[in-house]
Amino acid sequence: MDVTLTESALPEGAEPFLSAAGWGTAVVEPIPGDASARRYFRLRRPGSTAMLMHAPPPGEDPEPFVRAARWLDANGMRAPQIFAEDVARGFVLLEDFGEVRMREYLDAWPQDEHEVYSHAVEALVQLHRLPPGPFTLYSLAEYQREARLFVEWYCPLQRLTVDLAGWTRAWEEVLGPLLSRQRPGVTVLRDYHAENIMLDGGLGRQGLLDFQDALVGHAAYDLVSLLQDARRDVDLALEQAMLEHYIAASGADAHFAEDYVRLGAQRNAKIVGIFVRLWRRDGKPRYLDYIPRVWALLERDLAHPVMAPVARWFDANVPATLRDPAGRLGGSFAA
Repeated sequence: MDVTLTESALPEGAEPFLSAAGWGTAVVEPIPGDASARRYFRLRRPGSTAMLMHAPPPGEDPEPFVRAARWLDANGMRAPQIFAEDVARGFVLLEDFGEVRMREYLDAWPQDEHEVYSHAVEALVQLHRLPPGPFTLYSLAEYQREARLFVEWYCPLQRLTVDLAGWTRAWEEVLGPLLSRQRPGVTVLRDYHAENIMLDGGLGRQGLLDFQDALVGHAAYDLVSLLQDARRDVDLALEQAMLEHYIAASGADAHFAEDYVRLGAQRNAKIVGIFVRLWRRDGKPRYLDYIPRVWALLERDLAHPVMAPVARWFDANVPATLRDPAGRLGGSFAA
C-alpha cells in the first residue's frame, strides 16, 4: 500500500479493507482525534478523497453511525455517504467533507456569523419537519443518567458531599413537564455544534458529523447544543436571535423557550461532568479549558424561574467559592 506514513499508523486490518474498497493505493493522513476512542484518516488518490473511520469493538461500535448516516442521507440531510463498511472490525469508509469546519470558518470570517448560524438553524428546522428516525426515545431515565455525570465526576473532584437523592428529585421536577411535549419527537443528533458542522462547498451546505448517538427527543436539544456551545463563545444577542429564528421558522409552541432553558441546564451540567471524566479517566486534560464557559452557561440557565428546583439544589450543595466564574476551578484542578 502506498502510504506517506509507516504501516503501523493504520490499524490492523485496515489495508485489506481499503484494498477491497478500491482505495488500496491511497495516500493516508491521520486526523487528530476527538473525545472518543475513534480514529480517523483522510485518504487521497488522484481526483478524490475519502475518510476512514476506525471505531473498534468492544469499546466502540460503528453500526449506530452507519445506521444514522443512511437514515439522514435518505431523508435529504447532508450526512456523509457510506462507501464501504466492516462493522465487525470497526471500519467505515465514508465521504470526505473537507477540512472547513464551522468553527474555523467563523474564526477567519466572523462577519458571516449571523448567516452561518442561520443556515445551521434552518438545517435543524428541516430535520425536525421529518418524522422521527428509527432511534431510541430520549427518556427521563436517560436525561437523569446524563445529569448524574455532574455529581459523579465534578463533585467528588471538588470533595463535595452532596444530596444525591435531592439532585434526582430536582431534575425530575424540572424535566417532567417537557416529556409530553417531546412526543412524537424529532431526531436529536445530540452533539450539534460548530466543530461538528462542516461547510461543504458553501455556507448553505452544512455537512453533519458525530450523530451516532442520535435519539428521538425534544426539538430544543440540538438548538441548545448549537447556541450554548461548550467550545465556542456565542454572543447572547446572537443566541436570542437564532432562538427566535427557530421558533418562527418551525412554529414551535409557547413552551419552547422555557424547554430550551431546561435542556440547556441539563446539557451543561452533563458536559461539566463529561469534561472532568475525560481528564480523570481518559487522560485528556485539554477539555478542562472549556469548563469555565460551560459553567457560565449553566449559571445563566439556572437563573431562569423554571430551573428553581435545581438552582436551590446548587445553592444548598455547591459553595459560592466553587461557582465564581474566575476562580471556581481553583487548585483542585491541578495535575
